[in-house]
Amino acid sequence: MAKNKISLKEKICKIFKGKNNNIAVVNLSGVIGQVGKFEKGLNIDNVNPLLEKAFETKKLRAVAINVNSPGGSPVQSELIHDRIKELSKEKKIPTFTFAGDVAASGGYFILCAGEEIFAHNASIVGSIGVISAGFGFEELIKKIGVSRRVYAQGKNKSVLDPFKKEDKDSIKILNEAQKDVHESFKEIVRNSRGKKLKESEDFLFNGAFWSGTTAKKHGLVDKIGDMRSILKEKYGDKIKFINIEPKKKGFIKEFLSQRINLFSSQIVNKIEERGIFNKFGL
Repeated sequence: MAKNKISLKEKICKIFKGKNNNIAVVNLSGVIGQVGKFEKGLNIDNVNPLLEKAFETKKLRAVAINVNSPGGSPVQSELIHDRIKELSKEKKIPTFTFAGDVAASGGYFILCAGEEIFAHNASIVGSIGVISAGFGFEELIKKIGVSRRVYAQGKNKSVLDPFKKEDKDSIKILNEAQKDVHESFKEIVRNSRGKKLKESEDFLFNGAFWSGTTAKKHGLVDKIGDMRSILKEKYGDKIKFINIEPKKKGFIKEFLSQRINLFSSQIVNKIEERGIFNKFGL
């Protein structure tokens, strides 16, 4: 009987099998962009060093990115997503993304950077939409006897001023901007999920969110499970997980940082961040 031929690719895989067993793990948790007046959340400046460090890990087999975020800045979401894709392609290393408690809106945007997307049964996934919210105070300032004075060049410079009544032109400007951002978001999901999507775009892209289990049924995630179990199933029990942590501060900076955390500004930021998470019942 003729012997089975082994391809060159199979020979190379056999030689290196078991050699590259490290999985770099990056944890991205928090609101994307500016959390409040005094604190920044996830952004390309503080995430990129972690990503670069992850892809430079020796004997690297894959990169796992855990996302626990209710979203935030669409620009920062896109920058982080694109950087993950860029590094994965450049280093020829597969990237897998995992939803934590919540990976919604911008959080799901980042999830789409993975070759495969995973979630827990109870993860909150989706919210593929764009939102802008605020308050109107025009009646309040009348009651307290305050007059509003605005001086601007350009008739639309003061659109969406909370101390003025809403007008159709202002709403139209906002809606057009949101439409463009939403379309960009939808295109990312289309490119990431393709034929895996099992519902109409009108259904999937209307801003709704689902549990991980239901999101899988809709095709927004590939599989339900935890990171360690899934990657051991893919690569075997001998893989080693390397947690990629931010660069540690010096003693003085760390000491000052701990003292600064006592100020009320930090408390305000946490309240604002918690409010965004609370939208998803967390």
